[in-house]
Amino acid sequence: MNPTQVDAYLHRLGAARPARPTAEALRDLHLRHLRTVPFENLSIHLGEEIVLEEKRLLDKVTGAGRGGFCYELNGAFAALLTALGFEVSPLAGRVYGDEGRLGIPYDHLALRVGTVDGGEWLADVGFGAHSHFPLAFGERGEQADPGGTFRISGAGPDAAGVRGETGTGAGDLDVLRDGKPQYRLEVRPRVLGDFTAGAWWHSTSPSSHFTQSLVCSRVTEEGGRITLSGRTLTVTAADGAREVRELLRDEEVLGVYRERFGIELGCVPTVGAPGNTSRNG
Repeated sequence: MNPTQVDAYLHRLGAARPARPTAEALRDLHLRHLRTVPFENLSIHLGEEIVLEEKRLLDKVTGAGRGGFCYELNGAFAALLTALGFEVSPLAGRVYGDEGRLGIPYDHLALRVGTVDGGEWLADVGFGAHSHFPLAFGERGEQADPGGTFRISGAGPDAAGVRGETGTGAGDLDVLRDGKPQYRLEVRPRVLGDFTAGAWWHSTSPSSHFTQSLVCSRVTEEGGRITLSGRTLTVTAADGAREVRELLRDEEVLGVYRERFGIELGCVPTVGAPGNTSRNG
């Protein structure tokens, strides 16, 4: 990233350039990202390319004022953190689905981040509802967070209460939220291009939940969450209270995208046939 791109990204987050790449600076950027840059899969249903190249990701987040899903959000965030002096390693994960089954290889992208004050952190601004702050990477006990109680544990066939799972690599980690496994991480560092096949699958496969539904979601300033799933608007307060309503008119839907997520759209996205126009480059 060049200085102009860094400044544009920080402006989007409403953040000042940190003096040093410290844990406190990482926490601030992480929370601002979750509040500002939505987790969304609109490109899949708008016929837009999802290209895992740094410039394309930055153009989308800082130029177009959009969000994205894990590869895009954590890919862009990794570029920003690296430019600010943090040590960043992308990690590959597999998300736990129904009945504890793990998803495809390169199912998820998360970040291992080192800071100048000696800490190592699991940063993840691309998993939807997750921790508001980075998790201490080496901590194996419970970690309290506004998003829940998290734990990082060594993975094994029964490490997260899941039987029959094979292919666990030495040193793999399970990330749990409120006692429920969320995803399994490899500890081997990766590069953004390694996730091309995973992004293509999630963008095109009829079996991917991203091709079957629409989502746009972010953390609110009060610590809750606002989510637009198709035409269903859900506002969840920090204490868990939920307000759900259906948006009947296109103008309402476009207004929520604009006013609550900062996304300007010319038409209301709808779930389309996967694989028609979206591809990964």
